[in-house]
Amino acid sequence: MPMTSRERLLCAINKGTPDRVPVTPWGLGHIPPESELAHRLIKECDPFIGIGIGGYDWFLGSAATSHAEEVDGETWSVLETPRGELRSLFKRTEVTGAQMVFYCKSVEDIEALLSIPYEPPTVDVSAFHESKAEVGEDGLVGVGISNPGSMPARFLSPADYSLLWADDPDTFIDFVRVASARFYPWLEEVCRQGVDCFRVIGGEFASTQLGPEGFDRTMLDFDRKMADIMHEHGALCHYHNHGAMKPFLQSLADIGIDSLDPIEAPPWGDCSLAEAKAAIGDRVCLVGNLDDMEIIDKVDGETIDQLAEERILEGGPDGFCLSGTTSGTFTEHAGHNFLRMLEVAKRLAAG
Repeated sequence: MPMTSRERLLCAINKGTPDRVPVTPWGLGHIPPESELAHRLIKECDPFIGIGIGGYDWFLGSAATSHAEEVDGETWSVLETPRGELRSLFKRTEVTGAQMVFYCKSVEDIEALLSIPYEPPTVDVSAFHESKAEVGEDGLVGVGISNPGSMPARFLSPADYSLLWADDPDTFIDFVRVASARFYPWLEEVCRQGVDCFRVIGGEFASTQLGPEGFDRTMLDFDRKMADIMHEHGALCHYHNHGAMKPFLQSLADIGIDSLDPIEAPPWGDCSLAEAKAAIGDRVCLVGNLDDMEIIDKVDGETIDQLAEERILEGGPDGFCLSGTTSGTFTEHAGHNFLRMLEVAKRLAAG
C-alpha cells in the first residue's frame, strides 16, 4: 500500500527508504491556495508546510516596549531601553523590502538592548495544531523559528555583525549566551504544547560571514542543546542554511539536525548533492538541491525531468527529499514542474 505524504516525509527524514523519494515543495509559494494547481500540489506531492505561532518573539519577550515615529516621510521603529532609544528603519518597494538601519551600531547599543527588562512571552501554538489537523496526511507541518546565534544579525547590520566578531568576539558570544538563556525555556514550552517539527533559520549568518570557527562557536555550540530539547520531546529539527556548505557539513551534522536544505549547487553554493550525501548522508536527511527561483521556476519540462532524475539518483532512495529552497518563493511555472518531478520519482521507484 502506498505511503501517505506525511509517512513518506517522516520515513525520509529519519533516514529510511520510503516507497518513493518525496517531492517536496515548501508550501504553495505564490500559487493561489484556492486554485486547482494548489490542490494538486497538496494532494499529489509531499509538501512541507511552514507555520508561525503566537508569542514568537522569544528574545525581546513581553516586557519590551516600542513605538513608531514618522521622520521625513519614513516610518522608524523605536525600541525603548533603560539606557536610551534604539532606532531602526525598514523600507519596502513594490517588489521586496529590506532593513536599511539596524537597532544596534556599537557595543554600547548592544548593552542597551540587553538592559531591557525581560519577561517571557506567552506561548500559543494553536495555529500549529490547526494547520496540522487541516493538512493531515497530505504533508508535514513545521514551526519556523530563529536560533539564538542569529540574534546578533537581527540587531546589527551585516558589516557591524562581522566587525563585532572580528573585534570583540567575547561580546558577540555573550550576546548569543543571553539569547540562548531566553530561547531554551521558550522552546521547552513550545515542545510541551505539542509542536513536533521545527524549521530552524539563522545558521547561514555565521556560515557566510564568520567562517568555520565562527560557525562552531556561535551556532554549533548553542544549537546542539536546541536539537537535544527537540529530540527529548520527540520533535524533528529541520535546518535551513544557504550558501557554501562544504566547510560546514560536519558541524551541521554534529548539531544533531534531522534534515538540511537547500544544499545549493554552484553557482549559488559549492556542493553537489553527491558530495553532501557522501559526507553526511548517513546522519542527515538532505532536502534540495534545485533552486526554486533560478531552476524550478525557469527551466522547461524536459530539463526539469532530466534534473529530477539526476538528483534522485544522487540523493536517493533513502534520506532524501527532492525539493527547492524552503523559502516559498516559487510561482505557477514551478508548481507544474514539481508535478513533473513527481512523475519522475514515481517512474524511478517503479524500476
